[in-house]
Amino acid sequence: MGTIHWLGANDPFPNPLYQEDPDPTVPGLIAVSERIYPGQLAAAYQSGIFPWYSDNQPVLWWSPNPRMVLKPADFECHHSFKKTIRQFLLDPHSNIIVDGDFGAIVRACATSTRKDQDGTWITHEIMDSYTALFEQGRAHCIAITQGQQIIGGLYCVSFGTMVFGESMFSRQPDASKLALAALCAFCLQQGIGMIDCQQETSHLSSLGAKPIARVDFLEALQVAQNQSTIEILWKFDKAILRHWL
Repeated sequence: MGTIHWLGANDPFPNPLYQEDPDPTVPGLIAVSERIYPGQLAAAYQSGIFPWYSDNQPVLWWSPNPRMVLKPADFECHHSFKKTIRQFLLDPHSNIIVDGDFGAIVRACATSTRKDQDGTWITHEIMDSYTALFEQGRAHCIAITQGQQIIGGLYCVSFGTMVFGESMFSRQPDASKLALAALCAFCLQQGIGMIDCQQETSHLSSLGAKPIARVDFLEALQVAQNQSTIEILWKFDKAILRHWL
């Protein structure tokens, strides 16, 4: 059994492409730190690592094997959901807002009640750290609106041509699915071939996500990093959903 790496402010992450999990009894746990230090979150994503922990815990850094991913072309758009899209497109009071109130989207994700989940991993530290990424143009949000109300949405992280899905919420049926459908259509438009979903769940599977080996994910991430000079303009509205009709 190995030793979990405790990271200080200037310590690099171990590379999960070349190093096995340090403790096989906690598969996927790569490192631990006392807090999220400045610049650490960006470095983690570029290494295929993400934080997932609760209040009153140290920061736990993960790179699971297998890794759950959604190829945008595999998004499950059933006939009944196409009907939802048509209704949404026809409703003059409904819209999609990209990169609007990032804090509102993250707070909504943090406070949404979820089946079989007690509490949230989106701590105040997480909110602050992802807001800093948003201010750097590395995190993005999609809001589904009805009138002046946000009824659903998601936030994500983007480096090169890799998008990392973080969290979604719905205040009305299918609102978060509309946000994900818009993100998938945008990724197809931009030549982005993979959305990282991190961990396997039945809900993600129902949307078309599939597990792949960690090594395959990390190799795809390296390719995406090499395309970091590609300019991706995060700007679209609800018309992008016509892709699925």
